[in-house]
Amino acid sequence: MAPVAVASEAPVFNTKRDGQALEELSDAIDTVNVLKDNLKKEKGLYEESEFDKNKDKTKFRQYEDACDRVKNFYKEQHTKQTVAYNLKARNEFHSKTRAEMTIWEAMEKLNTLIDESDPDTSLSQIEHLLQSAEAIRRDGKPRWMQLTGLIHDLGKLLFFFDAQGQWDVVGDTFPVGCGFDERIIYGRESFKDNEDYGHPIYDTKFGIYSPGCGLDNVMLSWGHDEYLYHVVKDQSTLPDEALAMIRYHSFYPWHNAGAYHELMNDHDKEMFKAVKAFNPYDLYSKSDDVPSPAELKPYYLELINEYFPNPVIKW
Repeated sequence: MAPVAVASEAPVFNTKRDGQALEELSDAIDTVNVLKDNLKKEKGLYEESEFDKNKDKTKFRQYEDACDRVKNFYKEQHTKQTVAYNLKARNEFHSKTRAEMTIWEAMEKLNTLIDESDPDTSLSQIEHLLQSAEAIRRDGKPRWMQLTGLIHDLGKLLFFFDAQGQWDVVGDTFPVGCGFDERIIYGRESFKDNEDYGHPIYDTKFGIYSPGCGLDNVMLSWGHDEYLYHVVKDQSTLPDEALAMIRYHSFYPWHNAGAYHELMNDHDKEMFKAVKAFNPYDLYSKSDDVPSPAELKPYYLELINEYFPNPVIKW
């Protein structure tokens, strides 16, 4: 029988559906995700980002200010993201359509979550998405990458549908079904109340997987990245690089800390470069000027129509 870690005090989880709390938490999580490595300079897609060169990245949301909130969030996430929950979440995803909306309508719906927040403390989701897309556009990156920046966080719509709280919507992602790596934020110890912790199979190095099996065959913790990836991959003509940017942009143990590379195949190695190229536009665009959705809408509607053959998306 697998050893069971017993917490000295049962954690109390706040599952209140509060839009401001979700956005503040999402922003706080971004605090711990500031990349410190430089992108390899290549041509085209992989050319080093220009928009953030003069930014003092040490001033992006101070980690200490959000530390307690982030710790509490990850305590809940690391306790509840189990193999059993992930299998259930995927089964529910495939069992129904939650809504039918265009991409722009989805952006506006997500914005209603932010309407509950203090506008003086955080931007709306639509403004963040446009900031990311516009930074990519200014750097002259491909049109499909601009669109990826525009939609990359739309999976937070999950908050309105099947979410159990905040722990299965936002936050860094990691594989389930294999050992919890020390390079996941707050380390292995933060998983001690997870039912898979110490499991004779799930908590071994490769668990239910095998070396080089490829990340397409790995279950990543369920949240907005994984949800949007599954929505978009069959309903758009976006290239594999865009799908990787969507699916892995919160997989920080992998793309920033070097964990789980033993699971990668040759395709993943190419996608890894794409995710690294995308990440600055997500993290560092938040200090840019606030864009005007009304002014930019015609350009991005054209872009959406270019890559989504059916304008109405099944969510």
